[in-house]
Amino acid sequence: MKHRMKKIMSMLVIGVSVLSLSACAGQKEDTENKGDELLSQQAVTTAEGLTDTIVVLTDEEIESYKESTDDFTVQAMEAWETSKEELGSFVSSEEAQVEYDDEVYTVTIPSEFEKADANFVYTFDETGVPTGMSMDIQYSLAVNMQRAALNTVMGLGVVFIMLIFLSFVISLFRFVPKLLDKKSKETEEDLTPVTVPAQETAEAAEEEVQDDTELVAVIAAAIAAAEGTSPDGFVVRSIKKVNRKKW
Repeated sequence: MKHRMKKIMSMLVIGVSVLSLSACAGQKEDTENKGDELLSQQAVTTAEGLTDTIVVLTDEEIESYKESTDDFTVQAMEAWETSKEELGSFVSSEEAQVEYDDEVYTVTIPSEFEKADANFVYTFDETGVPTGMSMDIQYSLAVNMQRAALNTVMGLGVVFIMLIFLSFVISLFRFVPKLLDKKSKETEEDLTPVTVPAQETAEAAEEEVQDDTELVAVIAAAIAAAEGTSPDGFVVRSIKKVNRKKW
């Protein structure tokens, strides 16, 4: 089966190449519209052959073709692989529709499947060589309504979750004034000056006076000893500290 599918794909590629060469050779004799018509028919024939080949591929064959070095083959296999389970078994295809725009041919093949309808959409370049393929699934009204309902429920769920989170954050604001008051009290306690009792101040002044009296007596005794007289006649008016510079 695998060899047969490869043979079919090879024949399609060869056919596309032959038709492309024929179209290019005939452009000198045919008008431009005639050339477009030939390429359009070529694109439709190629697209129908590819569709008939793709819809009967097994999972193993799809994986095998995905290892191809041809970009179009890999893209087609990936598009079909992501859609085949959702579509189910192939039933039939309708007449292909082709559009030409900016040197690109787009061929759409409406197809019916077991679970849903879908369009095979192929693109071809100006020479008729396939360049891309995609699946356009046509969902029923019931499926679209179901998806819309699910999206609505999910959106409302996200909104309610955010509202609950915001309510929780707002509820924490009640603790902010308490924290600020506590911080303010701690700051006031740090800045409050320490009051020294009057008794301790008086005792400190008395000690200072006593220290000065003793200092005066020592100075007077030193002067009397130096002069050889009695210290009774000396009177110390003030005591000043002299800063002496060290040379």
